[in-house]
Amino acid sequence: MPAYERAYGIVRPGGVISRVGVPQYEDAPVGFASLFGKNATLTGGPATIRAYLEAAIPRVLNGSIDPGQMFDRELPLGDIAEAYRLMDARVALKVLIRPLTPACQGLPVTATPSLDEGPVWRH
Repeated sequence: MPAYERAYGIVRPGGVISRVGVPQYEDAPVGFASLFGKNATLTGGPATIRAYLEAAIPRVLNGSIDPGQMFDRELPLGDIAEAYRLMDARVALKVLIRPLTPACQGLPVTATPSLDEGPVWRH
C-alpha cells in the first residue's frame, strides 16, 4: 500500500485522493486516524482507456510514444499467462505484450478493424 500511504501522507485536510483503474488494496484504513480524521475524500474509477486507445496505438507502434514509460515488463503474446501471474503477484504493475503480427513476420497483412478488440490480423 505504499501509493495509498504516500497519498494519505500528503493530502491536506479536506483534500481528495483520486485513483485511476482497478483498486489494488482492499485493506486501506478509513477510520478516524486516516481519511475521516482529515475529512479527506477517496475517489476513483476505471481508466478511460477507450477514449484514447484508437489514437494511441498507432503512435506506440510507430515509435512516437514510448510505452516503456508506462510499463515495467515486456513479454511476447505467448507468455500472456506469465504477464498476469507477475501482475497478480505484484512483481509487475503493467506488462507490455508484444503480439507477433504478420507484419513482424514478413507475411502479407490485412487488418479487419473491430471496435471492441482492435485490429484482427489475417494472412
